[in-house]
Amino acid sequence: MVNAEDDFYLRYYTGHSGGRFGHEFLEFEVKANGSCRYANNSNYRDDSLIRKEFRVSPIIIREIQRIIDESEILSVDDENWPERNNEGRQELEIRLGDQHISFETSKLMALAEVQDSADPEGLKKFYYLVQDLKCFVFSLISLHFKIKPI
Repeated sequence: MVNAEDDFYLRYYTGHSGGRFGHEFLEFEVKANGSCRYANNSNYRDDSLIRKEFRVSPIIIREIQRIIDESEILSVDDENWPERNNEGRQELEIRLGDQHISFETSKLMALAEVQDSADPEGLKKFYYLVQDLKCFVFSLISLHFKIKPI
């Protein structure tokens, strides 16, 4: 694992274009300096683009790095993963020290799609890491932007 001050970058994107609601997506980015950016665009029922920016401490960056490290995603290759399609795509980019990965695959709606793929072991690591990262980022957003009831 690298120090929080070292070279670190994380970006996740999932989305699709077309249909009734246009370009719908969810994206987040975390940088080594603690800056975090989140965007969610859902045109369902005329929802507007949600953007959040906040900063986290080095201990949070180290925890994200630990999650990534334990996932073993840095040893995976996406060559046999499903390609993006009409349902949409997912992208994951991670720079951790001198290692850099950039993955693109179709949107995965269920674990069954992972198990039926040409690379179930690698795709499973991706699937679970994305779930963990989304939960972690949503928790951070909830902590930073919680509105106190009156």
